[in-house]
Amino acid sequence: MKTFLKKSFAAGLIALLPIAGTIWLLKIIIFTVEDIFRSFFPERFYPENILGFKIPGIGLFIAAILILLTGMLTRFYLGKKIFSYGDKIFRRIPLGRGIYSAIKQFMSTIVGEGQKSFRKVVLAEYPNPGSYALGFVTSYASGEVQTKTEERVVNVFIPTTPTPTSGFLLMMPERKLIPLEMAVEDAFKLIVSGGVVVKPPAISSTEH
Repeated sequence: MKTFLKKSFAAGLIALLPIAGTIWLLKIIIFTVEDIFRSFFPERFYPENILGFKIPGIGLFIAAILILLTGMLTRFYLGKKIFSYGDKIFRRIPLGRGIYSAIKQFMSTIVGEGQKSFRKVVLAEYPNPGSYALGFVTSYASGEVQTKTEERVVNVFIPTTPTPTSGFLLMMPERKLIPLEMAVEDAFKLIVSGGVVVKPPAISSTEH
C-alpha cells in the first residue's frame, strides 16, 4: 500500500505540476504585460473602466493587437519613417540609450531572422574547467574585441535555467567550443526543463 501511494503521488505530480506551472507562468506574463501597457494610458481608458467590469486577460489581448498593428505599420514606408525617427530620439537619450539599444538588440536576436538569430548550439566550458554549459552562437566578434585577441573570437549566449531569456554573454575562442547538431528549439527545451527533456540522438542508417 505504501509503495502504491508513493507511485500514485508521483504520478499525480507528473500530471499536475506541468499544468500548474504553465498556468502560473502564463499568469505572471499576462499581468506583467498588462501592467506595462497600462502605464502608457490614462486610467479612464482602462478596459474595466470603459466596459464597467473586469475581464481577465483582456489587457494582454489588447497588447497583442497593438503589437500586431505596430508590426504591420512598420512594414510600410510611412511607418518605417516614423519608427526610424523614434529610434534616433531614443538613441540620443543619455541614460536611456544604453537600455534601449540592449533591449532592441536582444529582441532582434530572439525573434529576428538571418544574421541576428541564434546560429547554432554549442557546448562551452563554463563556469569552471571540466564543466559545460549549453550556449548559442550569436555572431563572431568584431572591432576592438577581435583586433586585441590572438584567436578568432565567437560571441556565445549562455541562457539560465528555467528562464532562458536571461543569461550571460561569453566571448570565447572558437577552438574551445564544441559544436552540436542539436536544434535550437531542442536546446531551449533542455534548458527550460532543467535537463529533464532530452531529445534522443538520431540513429544513422549504418548503425542498423
